[in-house]
Amino acid sequence: MNITLDTPDGRIGGWLARPDRPSTMGLVVLQEIFGVTAHIRDITDRYAGDGFIALAPALFDVVTPGVDLPYDGDGMQQGRTLIGELGFDRALRLVDAGARRLREEGATHIGVVGFCWGGTLALLANLRLGLPAVGYYGARNANFLDEPLRAPMLFHFGAEDASTPAADIERQRAAWPQAAFMVYPDAGHAFNRDCDPSHYRADAAMLANAETLAFFREHLA
Repeated sequence: MNITLDTPDGRIGGWLARPDRPSTMGLVVLQEIFGVTAHIRDITDRYAGDGFIALAPALFDVVTPGVDLPYDGDGMQQGRTLIGELGFDRALRLVDAGARRLREEGATHIGVVGFCWGGTLALLANLRLGLPAVGYYGARNANFLDEPLRAPMLFHFGAEDASTPAADIERQRAAWPQAAFMVYPDAGHAFNRDCDPSHYRADAAMLANAETLAFFREHLA
C-alpha cells in the first residue's frame, strides 16, 4: 500500500507490504533509477509474501515527487539526472528513515536489498549504516572499495553485464573477501527485471531470489 514517510529531508512516499503473519524481519527495498515502478512494488509485495515486512521508499520524491519512468532510453536519461540531483548521501538518509519506519511496523532485524543504482545504495547501507544487505548488479560499487563492510553482504552480478566487467567484480572480491558473490552466466544487467524481456533471465533471477531469501533468513531471523 502507498504510505508517507517522514525523513530528515522532508516527507516522501513509499510502498509498504506486510506479510500475512507477524514478522520481526524487515527489508528496505531500493529502486532502480526508474523510481518505485510497478515492478519494484511487485518485488516488495513478493518479499512480504515470503515473510518480510517490506518497504520501498520513493527516493526521488525529495527531488521530483511521483517518479515512475519507462524502461527506455528517455527514462534512463531522466533517471540518471535524478540520481545526480539526489546524491548518495541524501539517499542514504532516506534509507535510514525507511529502516526506522520498519522498526515502527514491528521489525527488530532489518536488511536492505537494492537493484542497479539501488544495488550500490544497498552496499552503502552496509558500509555506513551497518545493515545486512544484498546488492543486485550495482555498477557504482567500485567507487567505495576503500570502505570496510560492517555487516553480512551478498552481491549478484550478471557475467555479461557490460557495466560491471569481470575485473571490477574481482576488485570487489579483493576489497570485501568476507562477502558472498554470485555471478550468473548468460545474464546481463537487470536480469531480475521480469517486466522487461530484453533483460530478464528467468533462471538467474530465480536462483538469485532463492539465495537472497536464504541470506536474509539467516541474518535477520
